[in-house]
Amino acid sequence: MRVLALGDSYTIGEGVAEGERWPNQLAARMRARGIEIGDPEIVARTGWTIAELGKGLDAKPPLGPFDLVTLLIGVNDQYRGGSAEEGRERYRSMLARAIEFAGNSSQRTIALSIPDWGVTPFAQGRDRAPIATEIDAWNAMEQEEAERSGVSWLDITAISREAANHRELVAGDGLHPSGAMYTRWVERLLPLAVRAFTVSS
Repeated sequence: MRVLALGDSYTIGEGVAEGERWPNQLAARMRARGIEIGDPEIVARTGWTIAELGKGLDAKPPLGPFDLVTLLIGVNDQYRGGSAEEGRERYRSMLARAIEFAGNSSQRTIALSIPDWGVTPFAQGRDRAPIATEIDAWNAMEQEEAERSGVSWLDITAISREAANHRELVAGDGLHPSGAMYTRWVERLLPLAVRAFTVSS
């Protein structure tokens, strides 16, 4: 079984060891269930916007089809001041590419919400309320597009906001999720992933 994870710093696991990245943790949990799965192929880079992820895919296209494709993208568009509506068409196009990598199966594609970086130590001194509002708007748009495309949607934003009171959920850089937070994501993601693999087999 093959997994492709598309995204940015949250998918590549900036600030944590390779084994703590959530795609790697997911693969380990799947293997523990007796599912034969290889190491996930990750196309992600810290700082990537939706458009930059697209360019990365153009430069080195993954060889599909994959049994599961995940997509977590958009936070850098928000960080750079882009509105959700401005990003809608780009996100819709990226969803279509993710589905294509999954053998044109929306049932084998999962989209994850954008975490709220505004609760992290990195954002200290900033007005955190507008950040949360903008991230909520982005997530509402992305969920709408995912559901319209028949793609499963996973909300991990609520978990990310627990970092406001639980420093252990933040990596040492003060911005990105820790391995412990990624474990929480995987607990939510696992049932969706198992279902996708069932469709695949």
